[in-house]
Amino acid sequence: MSRPFELLVFDWDGTVMDSEAHIVASMQRAIEELSLPELPPSRLREVIGLGLKEAIEQLYPTLEAPHRERMKDRYRYHFLAEDPCQPFAGAEAVLRQLESQGYLLAVATGKGRGGLDRVLDSTGFRPFFTVTRSADETRSKPHPQMLHEVMDFCGVEPADTLMIGDTEYDLEMARHAGATPLAVSYGVHAVDRLQRHAPAGVLDDIRELPAWLAAAARDDNPMESH
Repeated sequence: MSRPFELLVFDWDGTVMDSEAHIVASMQRAIEELSLPELPPSRLREVIGLGLKEAIEQLYPTLEAPHRERMKDRYRYHFLAEDPCQPFAGAEAVLRQLESQGYLLAVATGKGRGGLDRVLDSTGFRPFFTVTRSADETRSKPHPQMLHEVMDFCGVEPADTLMIGDTEYDLEMARHAGATPLAVSYGVHAVDRLQRHAPAGVLDDIRELPAWLAAAARDDNPMESH
């Protein structure tokens, strides 16, 4: 069967890794330590998917640079001190299957390079990915530079690239880069918010991805759960 895309680019947190609760808790601890105004969890979830620098700027736009740096350090400390995050059920099997089918796989994430490298090694997922890009080595989502760099590295055109993510930042980045966006509903942003960016589909489980791609390859209407 022919492949509908050559390159599949995955967001990490909320798409491959079930990390939303831990991200919010780590941010809350950093905020408490620095005696910053408390923010509701819903507000903290809003910025998941952005680079850490951009997330803090959105949460506390008047915070001076030294305090932003301190908050970044404390967030990273708490996130890495105890990392209970696990991949979503079936993620490893899906990546293994897609790799065996000849797809190029990549990651484009708002995580920092150090955190991404750590989790790639702890999960054993690193060999699946041809290239990975993190927010601290390029422009943060939704700017398309991160995705352009991934496509350039792989030598794949935007029309042959699928970006899979759980936030509007992922989908907007895909649109800006000329790639096809595919949403997942089990992450951070609600489906109605994701639908504003006209994704090619919305998956309720990462394990639905191979069937969605197979349907696309048959020129059927790919499976949409919503």
